[in-house]
Amino acid sequence: MDTGIKPAERLNTVQEYYFSKKLREVAEMNASGKNVINLGVGSPDLPPSDEAIRELNEQARRADAHGYQSYIGIPELREGFAYFYKKWYGVELNPNKEILPLIGSKEGVLHISMTFLNPGDGVLIPNPGYPTYSSVSKLMGARIIPYDLLESNKWQPDFDTLEKMDLSGVKLMWVNYPNMPTGGRATRELFERLVAFGKKHNILICNDNPYSFILNDERLSILSAEGAKEYCIEMNSMSKSHNMPGWRIGMLASSPQIVEWILKAKSNVDSGMFKPVQLAAAKALHAGAEWYDNNNKVYAARRKWAFQIMDTIGCTYDREQVGLFVWARIPDTVTSPEAFADKFLYEANVFLTPGFIFGGNGERYIRISLCAKEEVLEEALERIRKIK
Repeated sequence: MDTGIKPAERLNTVQEYYFSKKLREVAEMNASGKNVINLGVGSPDLPPSDEAIRELNEQARRADAHGYQSYIGIPELREGFAYFYKKWYGVELNPNKEILPLIGSKEGVLHISMTFLNPGDGVLIPNPGYPTYSSVSKLMGARIIPYDLLESNKWQPDFDTLEKMDLSGVKLMWVNYPNMPTGGRATRELFERLVAFGKKHNILICNDNPYSFILNDERLSILSAEGAKEYCIEMNSMSKSHNMPGWRIGMLASSPQIVEWILKAKSNVDSGMFKPVQLAAAKALHAGAEWYDNNNKVYAARRKWAFQIMDTIGCTYDREQVGLFVWARIPDTVTSPEAFADKFLYEANVFLTPGFIFGGNGERYIRISLCAKEEVLEEALERIRKIK
Protein backbone atom coordinates (compact mmCIF):
# COMPACT_ATOMS: atom_id res chain seq x y z
CA MET A 1 0.00 0.00 0.00
CA ASP A 2 1.38 3.40 -1.02
CA THR A 3 0.87 5.69 1.99
CA GLY A 4 2.81 8.58 0.53
CA ILE A 5 5.56 8.21 3.14
CA LYS A 6 8.97 8.17 1.48
CA PRO A 7 12.51 7.71 2.84
CA ALA A 8 15.13 10.42 2.50
CA GLU A 9 16.73 10.71 -0.93
CA ARG A 10 20.12 9.88 0.59
CA LEU A 11 19.00 6.25 0.85
CA ASN A 12 19.01 6.13 -2.95
CA THR A 13 22.80 6.48 -2.84
CA VAL A 14 23.42 3.25 -0.90
CA GLN A 15 22.33 -0.37 -0.84
CA GLU A 16 21.82 -2.72 2.07
CA TYR A 17 25.19 -3.99 3.29
CA TYR A 18 26.18 -7.13 1.35
CA PHE A 19 26.65 -9.27 4.45
CA SER A 20 23.32 -8.13 5.84
CA LYS A 21 21.56 -9.57 2.79
CA LYS A 22 23.74 -12.63 2.30
CA LEU A 23 23.61 -13.74 5.91
CA ARG A 24 19.82 -13.64 5.79
CA GLU A 25 20.03 -16.00 2.82
CA VAL A 26 22.46 -18.26 4.71
CA ALA A 27 20.08 -18.27 7.68
CA GLU A 28 17.22 -19.33 5.41
CA MET A 29 19.36 -22.13 3.98
CA ASN A 30 20.23 -23.30 7.47
CA ALA A 31 16.56 -23.21 8.48
CA SER A 32 15.83 -25.58 5.60
CA GLY A 33 18.50 -27.99 6.83
CA LYS A 34 21.43 -27.05 4.58
CA ASN A 35 23.98 -26.61 7.41
CA VAL A 36 25.99 -23.90 5.63
CA ILE A 37 29.59 -23.40 6.71
CA ASN A 38 30.11 -19.65 6.95
CA LEU A 39 33.65 -18.63 5.99
CA GLY A 40 32.57 -15.15 5.02
CA VAL A 41 32.41 -12.84 8.02
CA GLY A 42 35.42 -11.99 10.22
CA SER A 43 33.77 -12.44 13.62
CA PRO A 44 36.34 -13.99 15.97
CA ASP A 45 35.09 -17.17 17.64
CA LEU A 46 37.82 -17.17 20.29
CA PRO A 47 37.02 -15.69 23.73
CA PRO A 48 38.43 -12.49 25.25
CA SER A 49 41.00 -12.85 28.02
CA ASP A 50 39.99 -14.48 31.30
CA GLU A 51 40.84 -11.25 33.10
CA ALA A 52 38.43 -9.27 30.91
CA ILE A 53 35.55 -11.70 31.39
CA ARG A 54 36.12 -11.86 35.15
CA GLU A 55 36.16 -8.07 35.37
CA LEU A 56 32.95 -7.80 33.36
CA ASN A 57 31.18 -10.27 35.66
CA GLU A 58 32.37 -8.61 38.85
CA GLN A 59 31.58 -5.07 37.76
CA ALA A 60 28.16 -5.93 36.32
CA ARG A 61 27.06 -7.09 39.78
CA ARG A 62 27.64 -3.65 41.27
CA ALA A 63 24.50 -1.65 41.93
CA ASP A 64 26.17 1.60 40.84
CA ALA A 65 27.44 0.30 37.48
CA HIS A 66 24.33 0.71 35.35
CA GLY A 67 23.93 4.43 34.87
CA TYR A 68 24.77 6.70 31.96
CA GLN A 69 28.47 7.12 31.32
CA SER A 70 30.68 9.91 30.04
CA TYR A 71 30.69 10.64 26.33
CA ILE A 72 34.49 10.49 26.38
CA GLY A 73 34.75 7.10 28.08
CA ILE A 74 35.91 6.38 31.62
CA PRO A 75 39.51 7.33 32.54
CA GLU A 76 40.51 3.68 32.98
CA LEU A 77 39.62 2.87 29.36
CA ARG A 78 41.35 5.92 27.88
CA GLU A 79 44.43 5.20 30.00
CA GLY A 80 44.28 1.58 28.83
CA PHE A 81 44.37 2.66 25.20
CA ALA A 82 47.26 5.03 25.95
CA TYR A 83 49.17 2.16 27.60
CA PHE A 84 48.41 -0.10 24.64
CA TYR A 85 49.68 2.44 22.09
CA LYS A 86 52.85 3.15 24.05
CA LYS A 87 53.67 -0.53 24.66
CA TRP A 88 52.95 -1.94 21.21
CA TYR A 89 53.32 0.98 18.78
CA GLY A 90 55.74 3.25 20.65
CA VAL A 91 53.24 6.12 20.35
CA GLU A 92 52.65 8.57 23.22
CA LEU A 93 49.00 9.62 23.54
CA ASN A 94 47.46 11.96 26.08
CA PRO A 95 44.54 9.91 27.43
CA ASN A 96 42.57 13.04 28.32
CA LYS A 97 42.90 14.91 25.03
CA GLU A 98 44.07 12.64 22.21
CA ILE A 99 41.91 9.52 22.63
CA LEU A 100 38.18 9.11 22.06
CA PRO A 101 36.58 5.70 22.76
CA LEU A 102 34.02 4.57 20.19
CA ILE A 103 31.10 2.15 20.23
CA GLY A 104 32.94 0.21 17.53
CA SER A 105 35.21 1.58 14.82
CA LYS A 106 32.57 1.08 12.11
CA GLU A 107 30.55 3.68 13.98
CA GLY A 108 33.70 5.82 14.03
CA VAL A 109 33.62 6.00 10.23
CA LEU A 110 30.26 7.74 10.57
CA HIS A 111 31.41 10.11 13.33
CA ILE A 112 34.50 11.20 11.40
CA SER A 113 32.52 11.68 8.19
CA MET A 114 29.84 13.70 9.98
CA THR A 115 32.51 15.89 11.50
CA PHE A 116 34.50 16.77 8.40
CA LEU A 117 32.41 16.25 5.26
CA ASN A 118 30.13 18.81 3.70
CA PRO A 119 27.99 17.85 0.69
CA GLY A 120 30.23 17.88 -2.38
CA ASP A 121 33.51 17.41 -0.50
CA GLY A 122 35.84 14.84 -2.02
CA VAL A 123 36.80 11.61 -0.26
CA LEU A 124 39.60 9.33 -1.44
CA ILE A 125 38.41 5.74 -1.07
CA PRO A 126 40.61 2.65 -1.57
CA ASN A 127 39.63 0.15 -4.28
CA PRO A 128 39.42 -2.58 -3.04
CA GLY A 129 38.39 -1.41 0.40
CA TYR A 130 35.94 -1.66 3.27
CA PRO A 131 32.50 -0.85 1.76
CA THR A 132 31.49 1.33 4.73
CA TYR A 133 33.97 4.04 3.69
CA SER A 134 32.00 4.55 0.47
CA SER A 135 28.50 4.08 1.83
CA VAL A 136 28.91 6.52 4.72
CA SER A 137 30.55 9.09 2.43
CA LYS A 138 27.57 8.82 0.09
CA LEU A 139 25.15 9.29 2.98
CA MET A 140 27.02 12.50 3.80
CA GLY A 141 26.56 13.69 0.19
CA ALA A 142 30.32 13.60 -0.45
CA ARG A 143 32.05 12.89 -3.76
CA ILE A 144 33.60 9.42 -3.91
CA ILE A 145 37.05 9.48 -5.54
CA PRO A 146 38.39 5.91 -5.76
CA TYR A 147 42.11 5.27 -5.79
CA ASP A 148 43.60 1.99 -6.93
CA LEU A 149 45.25 -0.62 -4.77
CA LEU A 150 46.89 -3.29 -6.93
CA GLU A 151 48.54 -6.59 -6.19
CA SER A 152 51.49 -5.52 -8.35
CA ASN A 153 52.13 -2.65 -5.90
CA LYS A 154 51.65 -4.80 -2.77
CA TRP A 155 48.21 -3.26 -2.28
CA GLN A 156 49.66 0.16 -1.46
CA PRO A 157 48.65 3.50 -2.99
CA ASP A 158 50.55 4.64 -6.06
CA PHE A 159 51.57 8.14 -4.98
CA ASP A 160 52.67 9.16 -8.48
CA THR A 161 49.16 8.42 -9.71
CA LEU A 162 47.59 10.19 -6.73
CA GLU A 163 49.61 13.33 -7.45
CA LYS A 164 48.25 13.42 -11.01
CA MET A 165 44.64 13.27 -9.85
CA ASP A 166 42.41 16.30 -9.44
CA LEU A 167 42.53 16.72 -5.67
CA SER A 168 40.63 19.99 -5.50
CA GLY A 169 38.01 19.86 -2.78
CA VAL A 170 39.30 16.59 -1.33
CA LYS A 171 38.85 16.62 2.43
CA LEU A 172 39.47 13.04 3.60
CA MET A 173 41.47 9.98 2.56
CA TRP A 174 40.62 6.56 3.98
CA VAL A 175 43.44 4.07 4.36
CA ASN A 176 43.44 0.70 6.12
CA TYR A 177 46.72 -0.99 7.09
CA PRO A 178 47.23 -3.82 7.66
CA ASN A 179 44.83 -3.91 4.73
CA MET A 180 41.42 -5.49 4.58
CA PRO A 181 40.49 -7.35 2.40
CA THR A 182 43.90 -7.97 0.82
CA GLY A 183 46.14 -8.67 3.82
CA GLY A 184 48.65 -6.10 2.55
CA ARG A 185 51.20 -5.05 5.15
CA ALA A 186 51.89 -1.60 6.54
CA THR A 187 55.41 -0.16 6.36
CA ARG A 188 56.97 2.83 8.06
CA GLU A 189 57.78 4.31 4.67
CA LEU A 190 54.12 4.02 3.61
CA PHE A 191 52.92 5.86 6.70
CA GLU A 192 55.55 8.58 6.28
CA ARG A 193 54.49 9.11 2.66
CA LEU A 194 50.83 9.27 3.64
CA VAL A 195 51.51 11.91 6.27
CA ALA A 196 53.54 13.93 3.77
CA PHE A 197 50.76 13.59 1.18
CA GLY A 198 48.14 14.78 3.66
CA LYS A 199 50.26 17.73 4.71
CA LYS A 200 51.03 18.76 1.12
CA HIS A 201 47.39 18.73 0.00
CA ASN A 202 45.70 19.60 3.32
CA ILE A 203 43.88 16.26 3.34
CA LEU A 204 42.97 14.47 6.56
CA ILE A 205 44.35 10.91 6.43
CA CYS A 206 42.23 8.36 8.33
CA ASN A 207 43.93 5.02 9.00
CA ASP A 208 41.71 2.16 10.11
CA ASN A 209 43.98 -0.20 12.08
CA PRO A 210 42.12 -3.18 13.60
CA TYR A 211 44.26 -6.00 12.14
CA SER A 212 47.81 -5.25 13.28
CA PHE A 213 47.81 -8.02 15.92
CA ILE A 214 46.61 -10.85 13.66
CA LEU A 215 49.38 -12.97 12.09
CA ASN A 216 51.56 -9.88 11.87
CA ASP A 217 55.06 -9.60 13.32
CA GLU A 218 55.49 -5.83 12.75
CA ARG A 219 52.82 -3.80 14.50
CA LEU A 220 52.71 -0.23 13.26
CA SER A 221 50.62 2.88 13.79
CA ILE A 222 50.46 5.79 11.38
CA LEU A 223 50.73 8.04 14.46
CA SER A 224 54.35 6.96 14.87
CA ALA A 225 55.24 8.99 11.76
CA GLU A 226 56.53 12.51 12.42
CA GLY A 227 53.79 15.13 12.35
CA ALA A 228 51.04 12.54 12.00
CA LYS A 229 48.71 13.81 14.71
CA GLU A 230 48.11 17.12 12.94
CA TYR A 231 47.07 15.47 9.66
CA CYS A 232 45.91 11.99 10.64
CA ILE A 233 43.32 10.10 12.62
CA GLU A 234 43.87 6.49 13.56
CA MET A 235 40.99 4.25 14.48
CA ASN A 236 41.51 0.98 16.29
CA SER A 237 39.18 -1.73 17.50
CA MET A 238 39.16 -4.51 20.06
CA SER A 239 36.87 -6.64 17.89
CA LYS A 240 39.65 -8.52 16.11
CA SER A 241 42.72 -8.01 18.30
CA HIS A 242 40.97 -8.92 21.58
CA ASN A 243 38.15 -11.20 20.36
CA MET A 244 35.42 -8.69 21.28
CA PRO A 245 33.36 -8.10 18.12
CA GLY A 246 30.05 -8.03 19.97
CA TRP A 247 31.34 -5.78 22.74
CA ARG A 248 31.60 -2.80 20.36
CA ILE A 249 34.76 -1.29 21.78
CA GLY A 250 36.88 0.91 19.56
CA MET A 251 38.77 4.17 19.68
CA LEU A 252 40.27 6.95 17.64
CA ALA A 253 43.36 9.00 18.32
CA SER A 254 44.56 12.28 16.87
CA SER A 255 45.39 15.84 17.91
CA PRO A 256 43.34 17.42 20.72
CA GLN A 257 41.60 19.75 18.24
CA ILE A 258 40.53 16.94 15.91
CA VAL A 259 39.32 14.81 18.82
CA GLU A 260 37.34 17.77 20.18
CA TRP A 261 35.63 18.32 16.82
CA ILE A 262 34.66 14.65 16.49
CA LEU A 263 33.34 14.58 20.07
CA LYS A 264 31.08 17.51 19.21
CA ALA A 265 29.41 15.39 16.50
CA LYS A 266 29.55 12.07 18.34
CA SER A 267 27.99 13.39 21.55
CA ASN A 268 24.86 14.21 19.58
CA VAL A 269 24.57 10.68 18.20
CA ASP A 270 25.30 8.17 20.97
CA SER A 271 25.90 7.94 24.70
CA GLY A 272 28.66 6.34 26.71
CA MET A 273 29.29 2.60 26.81
CA PHE A 274 28.22 0.30 29.65
CA LYS A 275 30.75 0.90 32.44
CA PRO A 276 31.52 -2.79 33.18
CA VAL A 277 32.32 -3.31 29.48
CA GLN A 278 34.71 -0.36 29.58
CA LEU A 279 36.45 -1.63 32.72
CA ALA A 280 36.74 -5.13 31.25
CA ALA A 281 38.17 -3.73 28.02
CA ALA A 282 40.74 -1.77 30.02
CA LYS A 283 41.84 -5.07 31.59
CA ALA A 284 42.08 -6.70 28.16
CA LEU A 285 44.33 -3.90 26.89
CA HIS A 286 46.97 -4.95 29.43
CA ALA A 287 47.29 -8.49 28.02
CA GLY A 288 50.85 -9.73 27.65
CA ALA A 289 52.59 -10.98 24.53
CA GLU A 290 51.77 -14.60 25.36
CA TRP A 291 48.02 -13.96 25.05
CA TYR A 292 48.39 -12.52 21.53
CA ASP A 293 50.84 -15.29 20.59
CA ASN A 294 48.35 -17.96 21.61
CA ASN A 295 45.66 -16.37 19.44
CA ASN A 296 48.01 -16.31 16.49
CA LYS A 297 48.96 -19.96 16.90
CA VAL A 298 45.30 -20.79 16.42
CA TYR A 299 44.98 -18.53 13.38
CA ALA A 300 48.19 -19.86 11.83
CA ALA A 301 46.90 -23.43 12.05
CA ARG A 302 43.58 -22.39 10.52
CA ARG A 303 45.28 -20.50 7.73
CA LYS A 304 46.92 -23.72 6.52
CA TRP A 305 43.45 -25.15 5.91
CA ALA A 306 42.34 -21.95 4.17
CA PHE A 307 45.39 -22.20 1.91
CA GLN A 308 44.38 -25.78 1.06
CA ILE A 309 40.88 -24.63 0.14
CA MET A 310 42.31 -21.94 -2.11
CA ASP A 311 44.64 -24.48 -3.73
CA THR A 312 41.72 -26.84 -4.33
CA ILE A 313 39.64 -24.21 -6.14
CA GLY A 314 42.61 -23.12 -8.24
CA CYS A 315 43.31 -19.75 -6.64
CA THR A 316 46.69 -18.06 -6.16
CA TYR A 317 47.68 -16.03 -3.11
CA ASP A 318 50.46 -14.36 -1.15
CA ARG A 319 51.55 -16.59 1.73
CA GLU A 320 52.95 -13.52 3.53
CA GLN A 321 49.63 -11.68 3.83
CA VAL A 322 48.52 -10.72 7.34
CA GLY A 323 45.23 -10.28 9.13
CA LEU A 324 42.11 -12.34 9.76
CA PHE A 325 41.48 -13.53 6.21
CA VAL A 326 43.04 -15.26 3.23
CA TRP A 327 42.68 -13.23 0.03
CA ALA A 328 43.30 -15.02 -3.26
CA ARG A 329 43.04 -14.47 -6.99
CA ILE A 330 40.52 -16.68 -8.77
CA PRO A 331 41.50 -18.63 -11.92
CA ASP A 332 41.63 -16.66 -15.17
CA THR A 333 39.27 -19.22 -16.72
CA VAL A 334 36.42 -18.10 -14.43
CA THR A 335 34.02 -15.87 -16.37
CA SER A 336 31.72 -14.83 -13.50
CA PRO A 337 33.38 -14.23 -10.12
CA GLU A 338 30.02 -13.96 -8.37
CA ALA A 339 28.85 -17.26 -9.84
CA PHE A 340 32.19 -18.77 -8.81
CA ALA A 341 31.51 -17.92 -5.15
CA ASP A 342 27.83 -18.88 -5.36
CA LYS A 343 28.77 -22.31 -6.72
CA PHE A 344 30.36 -23.19 -3.40
CA LEU A 345 27.41 -21.79 -1.46
CA TYR A 346 24.68 -23.58 -3.40
CA GLU A 347 26.46 -26.82 -4.29
CA ALA A 348 28.79 -27.33 -1.29
CA ASN A 349 26.96 -25.24 1.34
CA VAL A 350 30.14 -23.26 1.99
CA PHE A 351 29.94 -19.45 2.04
CA LEU A 352 33.03 -17.65 0.73
CA THR A 353 33.17 -13.89 0.22
CA PRO A 354 33.44 -12.69 -3.39
CA GLY A 355 35.96 -9.89 -3.77
CA PHE A 356 33.76 -7.69 -5.98
CA ILE A 357 31.94 -6.38 -2.90
CA PHE A 358 35.13 -4.48 -1.99
CA GLY A 359 35.35 -2.67 -5.34
CA GLY A 360 36.25 -3.28 -8.96
CA ASN A 361 39.87 -4.15 -8.17
CA GLY A 362 38.61 -6.99 -5.99
CA GLU A 363 36.47 -8.56 -8.71
CA ARG A 364 38.95 -11.32 -9.58
CA TYR A 365 39.47 -12.31 -5.95
CA ILE A 366 37.81 -14.31 -3.21
CA ARG A 367 38.19 -14.22 0.59
CA ILE A 368 38.11 -16.81 3.38
CA SER A 369 37.68 -15.86 7.04
CA LEU A 370 39.83 -17.58 9.65
CA CYS A 371 37.03 -17.35 12.24
CA ALA A 372 36.17 -21.04 12.06
CA LYS A 373 37.67 -23.97 13.89
CA GLU A 374 40.11 -26.28 12.12
CA GLU A 375 37.60 -29.12 11.95
CA VAL A 376 35.08 -26.78 10.32
CA LEU A 377 37.63 -25.66 7.74
CA GLU A 378 38.53 -29.30 7.10
CA GLU A 379 34.86 -30.11 6.56
CA ALA A 380 34.55 -27.15 4.17
CA LEU A 381 37.54 -28.46 2.23
CA GLU A 382 35.99 -31.93 1.92
CA ARG A 383 32.66 -30.50 0.74
CA ILE A 384 34.40 -28.40 -1.91
CA ARG A 385 36.50 -31.33 -3.11
CA LYS A 386 33.32 -33.32 -3.71
CA ILE A 387 31.95 -30.78 -6.19
CA LYS A 388 35.19 -30.12 -8.06
